[in-house]
Amino acid sequence: MSITEPWLGWAVELQALAQNGLTYTKNIYERERYERIREIAAEMLSFKGDIPLDKVKDIFCNETGYQTPKVSTRAVVIKDNKILLVQENSGLWTMPGGWCDVNQSVGSNTVKEVREEAGMEVVCERILAVEDRNRHNKPIMPYGHIKFYVDCKYISGEFSPNSETVAADFFSPDELPVLDELKTTAEQVRMCFSQHNDPVSKVIFD
Repeated sequence: MSITEPWLGWAVELQALAQNGLTYTKNIYERERYERIREIAAEMLSFKGDIPLDKVKDIFCNETGYQTPKVSTRAVVIKDNKILLVQENSGLWTMPGGWCDVNQSVGSNTVKEVREEAGMEVVCERILAVEDRNRHNKPIMPYGHIKFYVDCKYISGEFSPNSETVAADFFSPDELPVLDELKTTAEQVRMCFSQHNDPVSKVIFD
């Protein structure tokens, strides 16, 4: 799916309008209409994206409250001009990170993800970038997703096996392993190096 395909934007907007309507309406007839609009948005995505309808509904139509983007964090841990990457069960590599848990801040979530995925302790120093995930990673997801890239200082620790990752290592920007481009691209890695190496750089944001 491409971000240039207008139907995807229409489906996402319809879903958001329906969810917001369901949040605020007290009229049973309006609720039925909003629920049908939400179903139509899911059917559009299932049909055009060749995704089972049940799966679309699970990821696209299961939230309540006013529709807002999801938030995730990625830790930028650079040591000796090499960046920390973790290898997931798929065999692909990415910067440590994940969804920001409801009881975590951007900083604490970043520290937690590095500890869980890489077995290392870090200290967050500054935010390097805030990206709209669908502008930089493919395929496009049917919901908003904001990614925080947090510059971190390595303190201690080493990798130990866990349920999410099978390895962790530091890589130079010119010798990157095969990346999981759903989450981390070579361009994003280069952006992080550039931001990290400029101590007075301004935060990049979409």
